[in-house]
Amino acid sequence: MTQLARKLRTVDYFTLGFGTMVGVGWLILMNDWLERGGPIGAVLGFLLGGIILLPIGYVYGQLVMAIPDAGSELAYTGKVFPPFVSYFTAWIMMLAYLIVCPWEAVAVGRILTYIFPWLDTIELYRVSGQPVYLPHLVLGLALTALITWINIRGIQISARFQNWATFGLLALFVVFIAAGLAKGSPAHLDPPFSYSGLVSVLLVLQIVPYYMTGFESVAKCAEEANPEFRARGFFRAILASLTVGVIFYCVIIFVVGYAHPWQSTILQPLPTAWALQQLLGGEWIVKLILTAALLSLLKIFNGNFLAATRLLFALGRSGMVGGRVALIHPRNQTPVIAALVIGLFTAAGVFMGRAILVPISEVGSMASACGWLAACAAYFILASSTRERIIAFAGEGVAFCLVAMKIVPLVPGHFNRGEWTAFLLWIGLGLVVKRRA
Repeated sequence: MTQLARKLRTVDYFTLGFGTMVGVGWLILMNDWLERGGPIGAVLGFLLGGIILLPIGYVYGQLVMAIPDAGSELAYTGKVFPPFVSYFTAWIMMLAYLIVCPWEAVAVGRILTYIFPWLDTIELYRVSGQPVYLPHLVLGLALTALITWINIRGIQISARFQNWATFGLLALFVVFIAAGLAKGSPAHLDPPFSYSGLVSVLLVLQIVPYYMTGFESVAKCAEEANPEFRARGFFRAILASLTVGVIFYCVIIFVVGYAHPWQSTILQPLPTAWALQQLLGGEWIVKLILTAALLSLLKIFNGNFLAATRLLFALGRSGMVGGRVALIHPRNQTPVIAALVIGLFTAAGVFMGRAILVPISEVGSMASACGWLAACAAYFILASSTRERIIAFAGEGVAFCLVAMKIVPLVPGHFNRGEWTAFLLWIGLGLVVKRRA
């Protein structure tokens, strides 16, 4: 029987974790972050979010070392909970990765429009009042086809692609952050919060899980580690992904607020590029930022596509969904049918246009927090020492609070009707798929 190829090293797992976490929200949704928290509120929200996610990162690091399975949450919860629970844990977690793919396919058009305004032509239709243009549609579908092809061709090609995009982004990030810090002003950070301090931080904290989802994607490719790979490398890659991701988000938010008065910045279509252009002048900084954003888009698209594919593959292998999705290409050693299914879903999402951008952030936060909660609960039962159970319990508490912030009506920023509809439709689809399997 054909097995998944075993090619990945520690650096590949780091770029997978970080690359699946950091996309282009820092460019095209910076206005939403600043409106929620103001510059200091947003920084504190992401910093606090990163810190409280550390117990969850620790739990995943321990679980993947003990149970290196492509199904990750499916395998972890399957050790201690009934099959129904493990199925829906994996199904909901797959949503967290899956919905990022059309998000990125749509975002590529918005980024390139800043350079090529003519892309906003030939309006085909509207979704929730937002126009869908033919050039955007073509770009999104072409990028989806490219990522699907890369993931069918082989894990080594996908990993190499991920490495170049990740380290290219980090190199460009250092350049434009240094330029912004050299010329900005602390006066631009005033007022530091958009609402009261607590409310501002809370509103940002609600969306942090979506933008920090990805560190646990390391576990989805655990079966594809190089034969000489040491299991401790999984833990290191997860910790490094979380740490670098938090630093990246906090620094970029601070620099955008430091570069230009943020209440003017949030009115712009690409606030990060606009703020730094106002500060530094010239088109060079815009081109640099947009190049970094395109690299970031490619890597997060590839990383989430890879993670969603492996979860769907594992569900098929377990017999919980149609067994065909577990088919492995005999030469490329990749789950080819699973990749095609994820590619088709992404292509369908592209037709929704930019109206999906912000709502997807909210649904993704809920889905990832549900997966984290179940994984921590499984580790709490499996752990053999009091210390490990305390850490698992802390992770459970964090994940539970993140879920509660989205479902309790009294909490600002809770799910609206549209977001509940999208989430419940996915649960309903899961029931149909499982029953047919």
